[in-house]
Amino acid sequence: MFDQMKNLKNLAGMLGNAGEIREKMQQMQEELARLTAEADAGAGAVRVVVNGKMQVLNVELDRAMIASLAGEGSDTDKQMIEELIVSATNEAMRRAQELVRQEMSKLTGGMDLPGLEGMMGG
Repeated sequence: MFDQMKNLKNLAGMLGNAGEIREKMQQMQEELARLTAEADAGAGAVRVVVNGKMQVLNVELDRAMIASLAGEGSDTDKQMIEELIVSATNEAMRRAQELVRQEMSKLTGGMDLPGLEGMMGG
């Protein structure tokens, strides 16, 4: 109960400073675009970079690693490479979401505001 009261007090204080909050949210949007998370799959065969707005910025394929994993261009090899891309992308997205959660926690002073991450691109 005391935590709820504290959260309501914090929220009331934040609402009283709506202009300041809007400015901070705009700054946060810009920061999220700059934050990046990356992940790889297949021992580095595929590397994906994602920003805090959940946009894929880069996908790199290491030719040597791909060649060592793949054979003569069969459909199985193609499927395996596609699965590595999906795996690396999903992990990079997960890491980016964690970065967004950390940044949101800084903005809200640790207060849990449901839906705020979605508004910020998370």
